[in-house]
Amino acid sequence: MDKKSVSVFLSLLAVLVFFLAIALIGPLVNPSLQLDQTALLRFVFVAIGLLIVYVVYYFTRSSHIWEVGTRQVVYMAIGAALYAILSYLFNGTVFVVPSVSQVSLRPAIVIPMFFGYAFGPAVGLFTGAVGNMFGDALTGFGLSPQWSVGNGLVGMISGMAWLFADKKKSLNWVLIISAALVAIATVLYLLFPATANGTYFDPETGNFGETQLSLLAGLSVVIGFVLVLLVRFIFGKNINVAAAVTWSMLGNFIGIGFAAVSDIWINGYSPAVAIVGEFLPSAGPNMIFAAVLVPILVAAYDAVQAQTGR
Repeated sequence: MDKKSVSVFLSLLAVLVFFLAIALIGPLVNPSLQLDQTALLRFVFVAIGLLIVYVVYYFTRSSHIWEVGTRQVVYMAIGAALYAILSYLFNGTVFVVPSVSQVSLRPAIVIPMFFGYAFGPAVGLFTGAVGNMFGDALTGFGLSPQWSVGNGLVGMISGMAWLFADKKKSLNWVLIISAALVAIATVLYLLFPATANGTYFDPETGNFGETQLSLLAGLSVVIGFVLVLLVRFIFGKNINVAAAVTWSMLGNFIGIGFAAVSDIWINGYSPAVAIVGEFLPSAGPNMIFAAVLVPILVAAYDAVQAQTGR
């Protein structure tokens, strides 16, 4: 393997080693972090997720976006730390972000989106995966390694925008794919509207997912998609903002979708429960923050880049 391949492989290995360390050490500090009998299956999906990343890398390995040097390693550490800390702060027990009709807002998701777009897919992967795993450990609700890999995929795919010389043209395909995923998920919601919201946390009772999915939560991916469309066309002349938000949307749908679908095997959920009860109330609110905060982060980053002449 060449230097780039070795660097990417070591990045993926570092994610896996970190996951294993948290899974082994976490229960010694907090018993609630003890994985149940599904632990092996969860790590099977971790391996599948990392394998998907390496396959994507292999077929796009000629691109400069996969460079992993000292600078990228520093960005990985900063991104993962920021994501972990912000995930902990906004987990519903420290700072409670107002929620509307079961739509739990998690602003921290924009961290792997931004880091992936700004610094490359390898940085986005590490930021999302390690940051989420560490954030789960800090929160103490329990560990879900496959969901952490899903968060890593969010960051990784956000960084794939730079793979295309004509980023503006690539956005049309991203929008078409995203629209198809939104349609499939929404149809499932309309077919199974009584499904409980499996990701909603009520700080007052400390309970997850005990109420029927609300209309707003069920249509949250549609709302998120519309907001991203607005950003895409409002910032039509600022291709960096438009590309960052649009690719973050695709990363969010695929990454969170991967995590939700994995629970069909891990937790024995039906496809309807996995998509309606987990994917919709997670992916939809993520897109609301992506549409609002990612443009701000990208615009600020571009301004700094312009001032420094980079």
